[in-house]
Amino acid sequence: MKLVKTAVAGIVSMVVAGTAFAAEITGAGASFPAPVYSKWAEAYQKATGNKVNYQSIGSSGGIKQINAKTVDFGASDAPLKDEELAKNGLVQFPTVIGGVVPVLNLQGIKPGELTITGEVLANIYLGKIKKWDDPAIKALNPNAKLPSQDILPVRRADGSGTTFIFTNYLSKVSPEWKSSVGEGTSVNWPGGGTGGKGNEGVAAFVQRLNGAIGYVEYAYAKQNKMTHVKMKNTSGAVVEPSDEAFKAAAAGADWSKSYYQILTNQQGKDAWPIAGATFILVHKNQEKPAQGTEVLKFFDWAYKNGGNMASDLDYVPMPESVVNQIRTTWKNSIKDTSGKAVY
Repeated sequence: MKLVKTAVAGIVSMVVAGTAFAAEITGAGASFPAPVYSKWAEAYQKATGNKVNYQSIGSSGGIKQINAKTVDFGASDAPLKDEELAKNGLVQFPTVIGGVVPVLNLQGIKPGELTITGEVLANIYLGKIKKWDDPAIKALNPNAKLPSQDILPVRRADGSGTTFIFTNYLSKVSPEWKSSVGEGTSVNWPGGGTGGKGNEGVAAFVQRLNGAIGYVEYAYAKQNKMTHVKMKNTSGAVVEPSDEAFKAAAAGADWSKSYYQILTNQQGKDAWPIAGATFILVHKNQEKPAQGTEVLKFFDWAYKNGGNMASDLDYVPMPESVVNQIRTTWKNSIKDTSGKAVY
C-alpha cells in the first residue's frame, strides 16, 4: 500500500511540475488578424502545452496596451513609423497579409455580383451617393437590379488598423476624401454612420441592416457568408478578393528597407486595392525576458507551422526571405536588461 501511495504521489508531482512549465503569454490589438491568431494559438497549445491569450480590441487599443506594458505583445494593422518605434522603444514585425473588403446587405445581390470603384466607395462614405440605384453605381453594374433604397454606411467605432487601411486607400483615390477626412485609425466620419466595435461588430451590423455597406477583413466576410463586392483596381482591372489578389498587392513591397509598408492601391492587374499587412509590437528592452522569449517562440512556431492555417483563412503568409529577416531583427534588437538577446 505504501508503495502505491508513493507511486501516486510521484505521478501527482509530475503533473504539477508539468503544469508549472506551461507558459502563458498575453497580447491585444487588431481584430483584422484575430481569426488566424486564434487558429495559431489553438494549434500551438496542442503542440506545446503553452497558452496564448489574445484579445481582439482594435489596433489603437493594442498600441496603448503595449506602451503601458500591460500585455506581452501588441498588434496593429497600422504600422508605426520608425521614429515612433524608436521613441517608444518598440520593435515591429509583420505576420500575415490580408485584404479589407467592402461588404453589403442588399436583397437579390449575391457575393461578387456588384462592382464598385474607390471613388464610388469614397462618395458613399462622404454622403454624396445616398441610394443604391445612384447613376454612378448603375453605370458600373448595368445588369444588376438595384433598388431605390437608402445606403446605410457602417464603419468602425473603435480605433482600428482596418480603418487605417480603408481610409488610406480612400485618401489615395479621392482628393476630396483626402482633404476633408484623411486617413487614420480613427477619423471624423462624414454623416456619422453606424459604428461597430471590431471587425466583428461591423460584420454584425451589416448583416442586420438591410441596405448596409461596411468594410471588414476578408476572413470575416467568408466566415459570416457575407456579400462582398468586386473592385476596379488602379490598373483598371476588376478583381475579386482572394489570397492571390492580396499577394499580388504585396509584390512590390520592399521589406528589406523597413517593415513600414503600405499595400493599398498597388500596381498590377491582379492586385486587390485595399490590402495590408498586420504587425506585432514588442519592447526592445524586455524587463520580463522569459515572457519576451515565449512571445518570439510562438511567432517563430507560427511562421514555421502556421502557413497553411493562414492560407485556409485567405491570409497570405510572409515570404520565407522576410521571415528570415524578421528572425535576424529579433536577434539583433530584442534584448533583456543586461543586453542579452532573448531569442
